[in-house]
Amino acid sequence: MVKLTIRNLSKSYKDKKRGRSSALKNVSLDLDINGIFTLIGRNGAGKTTFIRIVSTELLPTSGEVYLDGVNVVENPKDIRDSIAVIPQEAELIPWMTARENIYAYLLWRGFSFKEARERTDSVLSRFKLEKYAGKLPRKLSGGTKRKVLVALVISSNAKIIFLDEPTTGLDPISRRELWEVLNDLKKEHLIILTTHYLEEAEELSDYIIILNKGKLVKAGTINDIRNEIGYPYAIKIFGGFNKNIKLKGKIVKKNDGTFQVFSDEKSANNLAKKLIKTKVKFSINPTSLEDIFYMLVGDINKEEENENE
Repeated sequence: MVKLTIRNLSKSYKDKKRGRSSALKNVSLDLDINGIFTLIGRNGAGKTTFIRIVSTELLPTSGEVYLDGVNVVENPKDIRDSIAVIPQEAELIPWMTARENIYAYLLWRGFSFKEARERTDSVLSRFKLEKYAGKLPRKLSGGTKRKVLVALVISSNAKIIFLDEPTTGLDPISRRELWEVLNDLKKEHLIILTTHYLEEAEELSDYIIILNKGKLVKAGTINDIRNEIGYPYAIKIFGGFNKNIKLKGKIVKKNDGTFQVFSDEKSANNLAKKLIKTKVKFSINPTSLEDIFYMLVGDINKEEENENE
């Protein structure tokens, strides 16, 4: 378990048009966590800023961050040997093979030539990347390049791994393969990641936080968040919705013109009967993380107008 304590964390940036804008606003957490810890939110909600501060890359405007007992703001050098980071824009060095990328990274982290070679061979074998070891990045698929990047940070044996949108741009098969890798890694490491794929967050996460306009909206396991919302069922209505129908719950109109009704079991059953009677197409399912996100925040792909990461 890793202790993460955040107290009133804020980060502001200078903005030529609006003066100062805030990427994070008084975020506080106190957790003992392991596995996969995921941040979700719209573009500009503060996810990358959060990652950069906690991983010692960026100083906050105010607030405190303690990771594994270390104050990362005041004593960043005390935690850096325990962390490894793959930023959102991370790329392999194009003129070096997959093996050379990993080997050079380990030398940069301070390992001896012998240990760097041994760790490189070990991690290539663990990730089944031996046949790609001698290839340059341009000859690798997007999914394989991401696997090499993950293998690279794992080779350091860092206790805490930060991944900023690691599956962005990958095809569905490559994404699933990387999910398997992450699920295996979380047995031995704490993985802190961001993602725009809500089904990915629901599939992988042991703990989720939702950010909106720099503020912490919800935090917990997916079941914790479902229970806190109070609406265990989601009904998606594809036709017209009669707003005069009385029900206990919440109605959200989505961008595609459909309506999402969040309700308890009794109200969901009653509504389903009325929709069947009026021949309106609908589906009913347990409330997903995507449903919850729409309810609380809206479309994940929209950018926050007043944020600047």
